[in-house]
Formats: sequence, C-alpha cells, structure tokens
Amino acid sequence: MNEAENMDINGTAPSRQEERTFTQAELNAIVADRLARERAKYADYDKLKDKAGKADALQQQLDTLEADTARRAMKKKVSDATGVPEALLTGDTEESCTEQAHEIMQFAAPSYPAIPDGGTAGAVGNYQDVFSPASDKALSKAFCRDNKHKPKPYPPCIY
Repeated sequence: MNEAENMDINGTAPSRQEERTFTQAELNAIVADRLARERAKYADYDKLKDKAGKADALQQQLDTLEADTARRAMKKKVSDATGVPEALLTGDTEESCTEQAHEIMQFAAPSYPAIPDGGTAGAVGNYQDVFSPASDKALSKAFCRDNKHKPKPYPPCIY
C-alpha cells in the first residue's frame, strides 16, 4: 500500500477544503482590491516617465556639449600646429581640419618671393643699393629713407 492510502485509513490524512463559491459582490471586491494594490505600485509612473524624459533630454544636451568641446579642442590643436585661425577650420575630424589648414596656408601664401628689405638708407622696396652714393648706379637721395618730407610753405592768401 502506498502512503496516501495508509493516511486515509488511519484518519491522519489532511482534511480537504471544501470548494467555496463567491457572490458577484465578493468577487468584485476581491478584484477591486487587487486592482487597487497594482495601481498603488505604479502610482508615480507618470512622474517617473517625466523625469526619465527630462534625464534623456539633459543627457542629449550633455553629449552635444561634450562633442562640441572635443571639436573645439581638436580645432585649437590644429590651429596651434599650423598657425591657421580656429574660426577658419570647419572640419569635424582632425585629419579634415589639418588638410583644410594646409589648403588655407597654400592659398594665403604670397605668390612672389619674400626678399627682406635691408632697412638702411638707399633701400627701395626689395632692392638695396650696395654701391657708394658717388657711384653712377647709386640711388638718388630722394629714395633714401633718411630723407624726410618737408612740405613747402604756401604763399599767404589774399582775400
């Protein structure tokens, strides 16, 4: 014999609970109680949803600011390396900004050779007189840097 039959014979088996029937009012009360408990769990759902939306918006702003800060730092690095002002660089990557800076420098480079002016008497433009003033090929005194302009006095006006 198995244990369940022994328990029934000996009277030691647990008593079985009778099935209970509920009235409609009792069933409605049970369901209403259960719904109230579930609604209480999620009572602040709208507040949490609003907070989550605000947190997402703030995170997006933070990401945008971080990306902008990184782009500015990259442009400053390229600007310092090439000498091109940051405002002229519009690329999004360091490589594109560097390439753009080189193109700007190539465009801005003078098309004539830079020959330093001696800055001494007799120098005109990029040419400096290396000959003595007594020479035929010496520049006239009019082109000498030491020659200051002296305006002529005007005759008095008669009215």
